[in-house]
Amino acid sequence: MTLPDMSRRAMLVKLGLFFNGVVAVVLAVPILRYVLSPVLGGRKTSYTSWLALGPLEQYPAGQTRFATFRNPDVTAWDGKTADSACWVRRIDTAKFQVFAINCAHLGCPVRWFPQSGLFMCPCHGGAYYEDGSRASGPPERGLFEYPYKIEDGKLFIQAGELPTPGSPTALVNIGEKFPCA
Repeated sequence: MTLPDMSRRAMLVKLGLFFNGVVAVVLAVPILRYVLSPVLGGRKTSYTSWLALGPLEQYPAGQTRFATFRNPDVTAWDGKTADSACWVRRIDTAKFQVFAINCAHLGCPVRWFPQSGLFMCPCHGGAYYEDGSRASGPPERGLFEYPYKIEDGKLFIQAGELPTPGSPTALVNIGEKFPCA
């Protein structure tokens, strides 16, 4: 069997097509993975982690306190960035509100000012009342809340995913505040 005579030009065209095909496959893999991730069930976060924020004595009734917790959905190289913050408001002996520290506008960290009874966002001037509802500024809604429970004299929050407008916790909170939604 003899090889057909192939000109140098034809050989280089075929070689170029082969390498272009290899590059196309290498580039297509991440694109297809991204596009098909909702169908294939990409990375799923289990939103069932209950994390302790500490004993109830740390949170006096009628006050709002800063608290931190270690996010359970982390990787080994996250380091200090895996620590998340929240604001804990104790309304009475058994009723709490635990707010995500992020503004509902663009996610800047809000600060609590007990003198005025407001949470303030330094980025765009958003303000929230002590119950987390919107007071003024660009945010269109109140602060996001974490679900909580009390066990053995400790406060626990359900964490693992930052509450945002599309998250299951935001939808639960909307359903509680607006039953028709």
